[in-house]
Amino acid sequence: MGKITKVGGRGTSKRQVDSEEANWSGEKFKEYQKKVKEKAGDEYVSSGRGTGKRKLKDTPETTKTSTKGHYVSMGRGTGRRKLD
Repeated sequence: MGKITKVGGRGTSKRQVDSEEANWSGEKFKEYQKKVKEKAGDEYVSSGRGTGKRKLKDTPETTKTSTKGHYVSMGRGTGRRKLD
């Protein structure tokens, strides 16, 4: 990887650091999320506008739905394209 510049202190300081693999999306983030969920499994989280609560380990896993066969609009909404 290369070097990136990080800015701190309201833009008054800069430092060069080695870039790391991004872990805020994709499979790496799912693994991180799973580890945090296991670690804090007995903690309660509020739900339903703060009117209810449940344990973090009881939170269901999210799934990614397929977009195959869906249409997306193009060109100011005048055209459409079917996704494969």
